[in-house]
Amino acid sequence: METQTAQTTDSKLREFFIDQLEDLLWAEKKLVKTLPKLQEAATSAELKDAFGNHLTQTQNHVTRLEQVFGLIGEDVDTTKCAAMAGIVDEGEDIIDETEEGTAQRDVGLIFAGQKAEHYEIATYGGMVTLAKTLGYSDAADLLGQTLEEEKEADNLLTRIAENNINYQASTEAKEDKGFFS
Repeated sequence: METQTAQTTDSKLREFFIDQLEDLLWAEKKLVKTLPKLQEAATSAELKDAFGNHLTQTQNHVTRLEQVFGLIGEDVDTTKCAAMAGIVDEGEDIIDETEEGTAQRDVGLIFAGQKAEHYEIATYGGMVTLAKTLGYSDAADLLGQTLEEEKEADNLLTRIAENNINYQASTEAKEDKGFFS
């Protein structure tokens, strides 16, 4: 267990840190359930692989967050993360609203994935800083490992988009949906 001062034990900052930790754990667990759906919906093999590899990483992120709870002497708990719930819903809408097997769908899935990554990058970045402020150096190290992996995942999605998928989508013919299209 990390060492705490008496002030840290009951501080409003520690309370906020725990609330955000619960929120983040919910978000990561939601992604563990969502990434296989994104992987299945993806068209390009490279994007399918990226989602599959990130699923393994995300499972590790869950484990790390559970370790952080232990390091700070708290029971593992979650609180629904409204931001991630919205991002996941939007990703499901993209799957529903795009044609299977198209680069357009892959572009949408990359957008959904990057929205999740950007949320996580912002949150993990803040959590590392809070952990350091609270004197939780081991927790800061664990959170920092995850932060770096989230940045790598975001960069990979950008490379996949720029290497061909965006261009492929730009050359796909728009469907004629009838008189009102």
